[in-house]
Amino acid sequence: MWVQKRITLPAKRRGFHLITHDVLAAIPELSQIRVGMMQVFIRHTSASLTINENADPDVRVDFETAVNHMVPEDLPYVHTLEGPDDMPAHVKASMMGASLTVPIRDGRPDLGTWQGIYLCEHRDRGGARNLTITAMGESGV
Repeated sequence: MWVQKRITLPAKRRGFHLITHDVLAAIPELSQIRVGMMQVFIRHTSASLTINENADPDVRVDFETAVNHMVPEDLPYVHTLEGPDDMPAHVKASMMGASLTVPIRDGRPDLGTWQGIYLCEHRDRGGARNLTITAMGESGV
């Protein structure tokens, strides 16, 4: 079984945002997969995806602080046509990654108890973000 969906997430402020619910709501066919994989891909170069702690909102604040420390906006970037947050956003997106692969077990993503899927918005005003979600596996739940 193969299923693929595209979704558009509304614009979010700069930071780290849990989107697990959005992803799972977009692909109800996941419930039919006994064993398989789900790939989530972001179709942008200035935002990224990651999996991490889904309970304490302080983690999201700390992520933003740490990533901004690693990739400051005041470096002498050459690519500056789209504003001072654009090139740092590209670097951050490359560091974090454009896709995730999550195992599917008995019709559900096999995430750990405290794990969630994050949209990492690296621009001050990045706009709506498009994802492609592909699930594949053996049906029969």
